[in-house]
Amino acid sequence: MNVIQQLEKEQQKAKVPALRAGDTVKVHAKVVEGTRERIQVFEGTVIRVTGGGLRQNFTVRRVTHGVGVERTFMIHSPRIDKIDVLRHGDVRQGRLYYLRGKVGKGARIRERRSAVATPEAEAQEPEVAEAAAEE
Repeated sequence: MNVIQQLEKEQQKAKVPALRAGDTVKVHAKVVEGTRERIQVFEGTVIRVTGGGLRQNFTVRRVTHGVGVERTFMIHSPRIDKIDVLRHGDVRQGRLYYLRGKVGKGARIRERRSAVATPEAEAQEPEVAEAAAEE
């Protein structure tokens, strides 16, 4: 491992959510106004994720008062306090630039659902049913 890779590894955040195009996220970004610093929340749909490692960034789009606003964030930036993934979108493309031309219902994205019945959930269900029967 060379010196550059070592420096990049030190600057990366330990816990970063896995982001994909179509996800709806809340980005808590630190904003400096004069001498004060506050956290501003930017909520919208991820339309692209680019780069890799320390240089990975993502673009979030939201429509505010009928005007589309896009903002690009660096994932490992110290200016980002945290990233909350609200829902995972089910899309086929890696870049969702077509959303720029859509409005209202046309701009909706289906939610990506995980498997309903997992082996762990099935194993816990009989225990719950026995506990309910005892009462």
